Amino acid sequence: MFRPKRYPIGLFLPLVLVGLSISASEALGQRARETFVYAPPTVSLAADPAVLNACEGDTSASLVRLNARATSPSGNAIRYNWTTSAGRIDGNGADVTWDLSGVKPGYYKAFLAIDSGSGDEACEAFSSTAVLVRCTPPAPVCPNVHISCPDRVELDQPVTFTSSLTGGSGNVTPIYNWTVSAGRIIEGQGTGSIKVDTTGLAGQTLSATLSLAGYPLDCSGSCSISFPVPLKCKKFDEFGKISRNDQKARLDNYAIDLQNDRTSTAYVIIYPRQRDIYPGQRDRQVQAQMTRIVDYLVNSRGFEAGRIVTIVGPPRGDMFVELWTCPQGATPPTPAPY
Repeated sequence: MFRPKRYPIGLFLPLVLVGLSISASEALGQRARETFVYAPPTVSLAADPAVLNACEGDTSASLVRLNARATSPSGNAIRYNWTTSAGRIDGNGADVTWDLSGVKPGYYKAFLAIDSGSGDEACEAFSSTAVLVRCTPPAPVCPNVHISCPDRVELDQPVTFTSSLTGGSGNVTPIYNWTVSAGRIIEGQGTGSIKVDTTGLAGQTLSATLSLAGYPLDCSGSCSISFPVPLKCKKFDEFGKISRNDQKARLDNYAIDLQNDRTSTAYVIIYPRQRDIYPGQRDRQVQAQMTRIVDYLVNSRGFEAGRIVTIVGPPRGDMFVELWTCPQGATPPTPAPY
């Protein structure tokens, strides 16, 4: 007789249900773990400038700009918390100013802590940056050096040069060092004014130069003066008793020389004859000689009468004539004693 097999379903059913329950629990746990995985925020920090030249009292150069670049992958708001090893933070957020006024030279750090989210989602990130503070004194600046030359110079007389300084670095004590191109410093070396001996410098140029020691630069100034060539009268010719033609030839040459400098003056000195002549006759002879010379220069040579000066000197053994040319400003000649 056929008997169908009976399977123990009641025995296996509870085991199947337990297995399904365990699989469902594992799936739910996996799903929970995937839901609560967080990505932390990131932050980087930069300082501008990274090297600060700030000396005591200089507040304009004591500020550093801090810039933070922060991200929150979860999209939560970011909060910034700044701290420093010295100085003061002005502002809030990603961009702030770091005031390092009054600090001593050295390295200083700024620290940034950011956080995002709250509760189970709260995350933090940290960053820092360093700034070097150094005090480099400003380079010395030359003052403006002005040298005053004397307004008036006289031959062989001392002259004075005076200096004046304006501007420049105030923390430098200048040291005065004078040099001259000619002559000799007789007073004032090492001071702001000197006196120079100018003996024998006629026709030359004198330059006085002041160099200031104490600066790492060439701080100097100079001034120059020129001494005129001394103006002197020149004896062009002289003669005693000569023929009329010889006298005319000499006067021709004299007129040519005078015309070379149209500002010059002709000085004619006549020394009368002393011996064997009466005073009245002597005067007439002097007047006659003087008239002949002036008349020839004016009427024959075209020389201006206003540029001729006649002088009567002391009597000599025989009549004697001197012809002088004098540039403008020269001291006129004087008759030589007999």
